[in-house]
Amino acid sequence: MSSKLINKYNIAGPRYTSYPTVPYWDSATFSQSKWLHTVQTSFKESNHDEGISLYIHLPFCESLCTFCGCNKRITKRHEVESPYISYVLKEWDLYCEKFEGKPLIKELHLGGGTPTFFSPDNLKRLIEGILSKSQVAQNHEFSFEGHPNNTTREHLQTLYNLGFRRVSFGVQDYNLSVQKAIHRIQPFENVQFVTEAAREIGYTSIGHDIIFGLPFQTINHVQETITKTKLLKPDRIAFYSYAHVPWIKGNGQRGFSEADLPKPATKREQYELGKQLLADLGYHEIGMDHFALETDTLYKAMLSRSLHRNFMGYTASKTQMMIGLGVSSISDSWYGFAQNVKDIKSYYNLLDKNQIPVYRGHILNSEDLIIRTHILNLMCHFETTWDNDQMRFYDLPDVLIKLKEMETDGLVDIESKSLQVTEKGKPFVRNVCMAFDLLLQRQQPEKQLFSMTV
Repeated sequence: MSSKLINKYNIAGPRYTSYPTVPYWDSATFSQSKWLHTVQTSFKESNHDEGISLYIHLPFCESLCTFCGCNKRITKRHEVESPYISYVLKEWDLYCEKFEGKPLIKELHLGGGTPTFFSPDNLKRLIEGILSKSQVAQNHEFSFEGHPNNTTREHLQTLYNLGFRRVSFGVQDYNLSVQKAIHRIQPFENVQFVTEAAREIGYTSIGHDIIFGLPFQTINHVQETITKTKLLKPDRIAFYSYAHVPWIKGNGQRGFSEADLPKPATKREQYELGKQLLADLGYHEIGMDHFALETDTLYKAMLSRSLHRNFMGYTASKTQMMIGLGVSSISDSWYGFAQNVKDIKSYYNLLDKNQIPVYRGHILNSEDLIIRTHILNLMCHFETTWDNDQMRFYDLPDVLIKLKEMETDGLVDIESKSLQVTEKGKPFVRNVCMAFDLLLQRQQPEKQLFSMTV
């Protein structure tokens, strides 16, 4: 990839797990009653046909990883587990009261934080409490994020017995100097143990998360990490760029200086090398930053065009509604977004008052819904069309004018009623989406809100 293109298109931009993106939500006109109306509408439309997704945020970690941009609370006091689960189950009860009928759960994901901070018994109590008020779809997918240093065989077996078949482990990088910089020291042997144990128990999709662009990380470090990954051959790999946003995440990302980070051109070399090495191992690139073997559901979803993207990242099937439970979780009814309060004490206080603990959100208008569909098409399939009235919008001609320069650079092909991202343009898909992002175009931020696109 030419350095000229990198320099030209390496700008701050969203990762498009939603549209509108969170900084452009109209929280001033948002209300809990409007949000719940969209939830009830979406439930009626989709529950019986496709089911719903659940994301549960488990925020506790025993130590701070300085690369992490997630909402977390650092503690070694495990007595926090039980009350937190009680409040999550109460939040689920409040949502269930709004549903007309039993929810059909298609997807369930435990994220964090560190879900395996919680004991197997407490995780069992959580999942059994959720499922006691639900039906489970026949082709459901339950997944969780495991920390290689504290995931036990009991964790894996307990969750497997509850229906979990997919697990992802955060690897990041195997080099010790990089691990020290990001405060995430975990030997290869730990990753090997949990990967092999999950496979022996019967998990059908095991994922590893690898990051490029980390402090002190070199091309050789990326090569060594993927060489070791080859020995374990996970079913899918998230290979993504470190998002340096210390102005948002505070002290958590200030354990090193920007001078310690690879330059944009080096980051792109790390990605191109990693992509080639993964292809040599039989992995196929899925959407943005994801790779999977042909046997994995993510690859099959790409072929069947059922790939979907939301706040959980890429998923193998689409559900119209995703409910986020737990502190800071974001819910998506398709017609609206809502985020829970980020502070645990506030979360508990609102639930004590029998209030669903959302504090901001956005109700999508007709234009938002059209733009959202275009951006989803681009992020999942690298193409979109406007061959019917439902996909056209007033500013479309202006959007296509903005994309002309990308067409000249060979990044997109524009036809009369469609747009295709080229192979050369795939690394710049975020930039393509930004041309469709009308709210971003109408109100350019005065300060940097997003990570760099390269």
